[in-house]
Amino acid sequence: MADEVVLLDFWPSPFGMRIRIALAEKGIKYEYKEEDLWNKSPLLLQMNPIHKKIPVLIHNGKPICESLIAVQYIDEVWNDRSPFLPSDPYQRAQARFWADYVDKKIYEAGKKVWTTKGEEQEAGKKEFIDILKLLEGELGDKPYFGGDNVGYVDIALVPFYTWFKGYETFGNLNIESECPKFIAWAKRCFQKETISKSIPDQEKVLGFITDMRKKFGIE
Repeated sequence: MADEVVLLDFWPSPFGMRIRIALAEKGIKYEYKEEDLWNKSPLLLQMNPIHKKIPVLIHNGKPICESLIAVQYIDEVWNDRSPFLPSDPYQRAQARFWADYVDKKIYEAGKKVWTTKGEEQEAGKKEFIDILKLLEGELGDKPYFGGDNVGYVDIALVPFYTWFKGYETFGNLNIESECPKFIAWAKRCFQKETISKSIPDQEKVLGFITDMRKKFGIE
């Protein structure tokens, strides 16, 4: 039986981008269904009744929710090519730790940069740069967090790069001057078509952030 793979997603979501990259890395064809988060489809509510959120990966009618869980699922099901996680149990645990760190820290810190003002924004900017510097330390001299190849942590982290222009524009930041090694890593990732073709352009995301600021009355 041919695999039926569907992704319920919302185009600017860095969490959805993780699954898009993972599917591209494995060469898996899938049907993409764009969700309106202000008017969620019956399919989304049926497939993720607990959180009612995107992204949801649907494989042969069965839903897998939460992006990092979905990326691990893709790695385990299509395990004959491009492994995301190392074979060594300790290294696997470390990769899961750093992906979890990214999950808990990056989005919320980035959000403070473009949704707040004054002292709160300054604190958010400092927190955001500190997180990136810590990640630079973990990257070390490796080309990717996964070593010589893109791995689980790279897939978890690189989608947020497409939001950086928004953070820089509304946070008055120059991320490259603060974290050159991080930006060099991101640009290296974007040389891979599986990544660059799975992620929207920074200008398009900037437009989305601008619209959201108007919607929330942040000006």
